[in-house]
Amino acid sequence: MNCFCLHTKKRANKDPLFLTGVTFPSEYPASPETLVKLSVYDAKDKTQESSSFLGSATFSVGDLLRAKDERLTLSLRSSDGVCTAGTVVVSRLKMGEMEEVDVDQITTDIPSQKCPLVYESAHHSCTDRENNPLTGPVFKNPVCKVYRFQTVDSKWMLVREQMEECTLSFSIPKQLLALYIQEDMSRVQDLKELGDLSPHWDNLRKEVMTRYAGIISSYQETLAEMDKINGCSFKPSCCKAQKSLEFIPINLHTQRMRVTCPKKTDAFYDIVTVGAPAAHFQGFKGGGLQRLLSRYEAEKKSFSTAYQCIYYSPEHTAKAQEVLNIMSLLQPLITRLVDQLLQAAHEHSSPGLRDALKHLSDKTEQFVHTLKDELVKSALLALHAAQPGYVSKNQKSTRAQSQHQGHTNQTNDQNQNPIQGLPGHSPPTSVTETTVVCNNVEGTQTTAGGEPLSLKHQDTIPHHKEYDEEEWDRLWANVAKCLNCVIAMVDKLQEEDNTKQDPVPEHQLADVITSHNPGDWREQLCPLVTRLKDCVMEVVEKAKRAMTFVLLQEAACSIPQGFLLQQRRDIVFSQALAALACGFVMRLYAGMQDKGFLRQLHLVGLVAQFESLLSTYSEEFGMLEDMEVGISDLQRVMFKITEAKSDDLSDLQPLVCGRRDHFTVEVPLPKLVFHTLPEEIKEGKLLRVFPVLFNVGINEQQTIAERFGDISLQERINQKNFETLEAYYKSLSEKVPLECLPCFQTQTDIKELLETLGQNVVAKKKKNVEILWTAGTICRRLNGIRFTSCKSAKDRTSMSVTLEQCALLRDEHQLSKDFFVRALDCMRSRLTQGDIGQWEDPEAGAMTENKPASRHFYPIALLLVSSHLLVVWLILSLVFLLAKYQ
Repeated sequence: MNCFCLHTKKRANKDPLFLTGVTFPSEYPASPETLVKLSVYDAKDKTQESSSFLGSATFSVGDLLRAKDERLTLSLRSSDGVCTAGTVVVSRLKMGEMEEVDVDQITTDIPSQKCPLVYESAHHSCTDRENNPLTGPVFKNPVCKVYRFQTVDSKWMLVREQMEECTLSFSIPKQLLALYIQEDMSRVQDLKELGDLSPHWDNLRKEVMTRYAGIISSYQETLAEMDKINGCSFKPSCCKAQKSLEFIPINLHTQRMRVTCPKKTDAFYDIVTVGAPAAHFQGFKGGGLQRLLSRYEAEKKSFSTAYQCIYYSPEHTAKAQEVLNIMSLLQPLITRLVDQLLQAAHEHSSPGLRDALKHLSDKTEQFVHTLKDELVKSALLALHAAQPGYVSKNQKSTRAQSQHQGHTNQTNDQNQNPIQGLPGHSPPTSVTETTVVCNNVEGTQTTAGGEPLSLKHQDTIPHHKEYDEEEWDRLWANVAKCLNCVIAMVDKLQEEDNTKQDPVPEHQLADVITSHNPGDWREQLCPLVTRLKDCVMEVVEKAKRAMTFVLLQEAACSIPQGFLLQQRRDIVFSQALAALACGFVMRLYAGMQDKGFLRQLHLVGLVAQFESLLSTYSEEFGMLEDMEVGISDLQRVMFKITEAKSDDLSDLQPLVCGRRDHFTVEVPLPKLVFHTLPEEIKEGKLLRVFPVLFNVGINEQQTIAERFGDISLQERINQKNFETLEAYYKSLSEKVPLECLPCFQTQTDIKELLETLGQNVVAKKKKNVEILWTAGTICRRLNGIRFTSCKSAKDRTSMSVTLEQCALLRDEHQLSKDFFVRALDCMRSRLTQGDIGQWEDPEAGAMTENKPASRHFYPIALLLVSSHLLVVWLILSLVFLLAKYQ
């Protein structure tokens, strides 16, 4: 093994000390008899690969293990074996698993101290780690650095940084795309099953189905392109505008800092870095999702007028989707419970009968309660009115009155407003002549003076004052009646079983229970439960068609803008969910032995804090609008921990299931690990995550935004998410003892931190990074998941992460103040220095000298002398920005 010692240009110490680390790869396992030869070279100019041999030394692993303090001091011998070129000290480093490394060294010029900072880098993955069932399925290709820093008591701490790629960068978006395709194909099939519609509605249905077909085709092409990619675990920033990768998050990585201090338990700090979830390929000329959705909702009523649709509010549309989801869940569940009830009856098991009946009653009551919603009744009327040949009661009475009075009205079957006949849109009192035809769109009304009456637009869901509801009420009421009959029969059977008498009931169940062999429970129950299943099926079919018709209105009013927005939202959500799943799995793996964390997980859930460094200027303004919606949509995600089928890595990959309004991420764990979890988690309890987003722009574009632009978006986001974080802490403190939370050296109370955060959120302070630091501290105190983002998760993100790590070493592990700046420089030694100056810290005052000059923004103070120059400056700046981002 060759160790290269790199001499720096400034070398104040004549006897420098260089350190490097060596590991044994798994394919070449070491034993006590293994001989190691160290060859040392003087690499004066490493870029030109010129070096001179200094000497070598040989030792065995057994010698090292038997040595005092597991440390050997060896003399370097020259090539002739005579001259001593110096000494090399070999020691065993007890600090977890280490990977095969490529070594670089950094020395410091400290006259009074001989020990420098240690810098170690690894670029090859460890085979054992990739086969580990708690790391291999998700995390790959670790890059490791190890440092040694001095504490305030002149002792040394070892700090290990490990960054890894995450396989969920691709697997989660692929699964989401498959679910999107499946959901849209299901919607197309539901639209086909609506049956015959009048020409107007049928044309709208065909147009909507065409739009869905276009989305399905586009998603299938994207999924096919993603399937062709092999070996890559993340998307680099240079590919952020590539269409085939638009669902993949940018630069998704995990980073763990592990700290080993003398006589203290090891501590580790995790963070996930990812580029801002945004539709980079689609661009931001019209803004981001938040602005586009607001504009779309404001214009939706005009769309419904143009397409002659019934306008349903977002709440009604969401309710329709909720009803569909509940029915799709409850119907098969009721069927399974009915089968369980019959099985218990066949076995004459009274306890099994009672349990199955209890669950069946609960789910059937929930089912009936869902169907009693007013939206279902109104949608049934709207669907009925959209069918060919529909004539409302109002129109019938008007026609009869007109015929009685001798007034005839010539009609055209293709010229009738589909909405006019719905309740709530009866003709005005001044109408004496009305068209009476099918529901199409060009019908006219005439006033008493013979002037045409303009078409009145449907602004709300149709009412049902004059609609015969008896049929629908009878349908869902029959479900309840059938359930009551089943309950009565079960009670009767159990009573007879208790008395152990031949059952000849004195009072027959009226019109429902027929005479059967009293000894066969299954025979007596079978007709009743069959009738229950038939009633449930009949109700589901009608309600499903009604809710599908509501969604048809939404889709028709959305053409074409709504479909484009849905695609953009799918893209942003896919990136956000991949990052969240990565963070959740990382946090779960780290907390498997922490009972307090597991208790918090199933009682309350976890907070996921996203730290954003985007500016509120130019295209990053649109990115932030996308990110806000994407992070907010994560509230629809639940997690579920399951037992893996086997310990094979393919069976340990997280799985996504659900629909757009609700997704569940299943995280499989090996059998031995799964059985150590609390019972609530093992029983499949869904686990919540509370996403919060805090943004503070820090670059030169944010300076322009604060002076000449608008930062209200940033202020609103921070205020809204502060309230969410505060509510989460309140819920946590009510349900979980604070002893379950992790302990830190700094004893600041969480309530005080929340008060400080609230004050900073409302403070009018430019580039107030205190918001981010305080929010990050609260997140760690609450066992949360930390994320840091900027445009591409490179410069600004790395500056933030390294500063946070050094602050943790200072506050939690007593890093010496003299080493703070050096530790920061050491961690950033291989990072792009473009944004170092944006982060200022009292311990790193010299950092501000590195602040880069703006590339094309001229000094504002000079330009303010003349208003003409200011205008010229603004125009030139705009031209430069447009040229840059095109």
